[in-house]
Amino acid sequence: MLLEKLKKLRTRFDELNIELSKPEVITDARAASKFGRELKKIVETLPLINEYEATLKSIYEAEAILSDGGDPDLINLAKEELPALLENKESLENKLIFAIVPPDENEGKDVIIEIRAGTGGEEAALFAGNLFRMYSRLAERKGLKLNIIESNTTDIGGVKEVVFELSGETAYSSMKFESGVHRVQRVPETESGGRIHTSAASVAVLPIAEEVDIEIKQEDLKIDTYCSTGAGGQHVNKTQSAIRITHLPTGVIVTCQDERSQLKNRLKAMVVLRSRLFAAKQQELQSERAKSRRLQVGSGDRSDKIRTYNFPQNRVTDHRINFSMHNLPGVLDGDLDDLIEALKKADLEDALKEME
Repeated sequence: MLLEKLKKLRTRFDELNIELSKPEVITDARAASKFGRELKKIVETLPLINEYEATLKSIYEAEAILSDGGDPDLINLAKEELPALLENKESLENKLIFAIVPPDENEGKDVIIEIRAGTGGEEAALFAGNLFRMYSRLAERKGLKLNIIESNTTDIGGVKEVVFELSGETAYSSMKFESGVHRVQRVPETESGGRIHTSAASVAVLPIAEEVDIEIKQEDLKIDTYCSTGAGGQHVNKTQSAIRITHLPTGVIVTCQDERSQLKNRLKAMVVLRSRLFAAKQQELQSERAKSRRLQVGSGDRSDKIRTYNFPQNRVTDHRINFSMHNLPGVLDGDLDDLIEALKKADLEDALKEME
């Protein structure tokens, strides 16, 4: 099966070179970028393919020498080389399998992140604030740019809701597995009795959709303006700069009041709306294609508990892959690398099973 897939990759390599030489593709930046990314991935895999095929040839030659029973010196040499060749073959197969998994079409995209406090009152809002800080620190570690679109805070520093954009090459790959319900178990700052409480916050990860990804008709939109509330001084209370956009066919509502300019708020709100509709469309496709997948990548699904942050035990557990880390302060400070790698590995394993 692997050899057949490698043969298809070589064929696709030739097809992509032909596509990229067509005038209509050269003048279409989006198409050229799409084909270019796919070609780049194959080009990066070619050295592995060449080494794998050369190793197979060497194994065949060594086994042929052993079966012929000819020159004793050649037989001894084949016996010495064969174990190392077989070991290298297995190693290359593992690398190739991971390399040929179909790329996620959202890789490289910027993302919209939505965090909302769930059950647990003020403690849930404080935990939502912890999650926002965790992702902010992750963004700093990864060199990603964070831009707040909408926020609603509480008097003691909690977050009822925050919507923000992360932009950068690794924005999507860093956040793609974060959608779902995050649960915390700890003694709340607002609780004087010292009892452990459980509260939750939901996270949605929405790849930012281009206009070509999702069509939105102007007549399907209801746009309202209103005075902003919250921080910002006198200006926010006197100017109708806040925007509320309702997508009539789906009932999806997006608000934005972070900017002083009504136009900027409208542009931001449209980015969020387009991304929400795109994510809903992707979630529907993923549900049809991969009902057995453990990880609903980037779906924005808030119905399932995906992770627990247990303060008394200094433990973070991702329930989808039964993976635990005993480094809670580090995780909340944005050190998610080990968790992200474990989730990526599990996702690749699931993808490989689907390819069988």
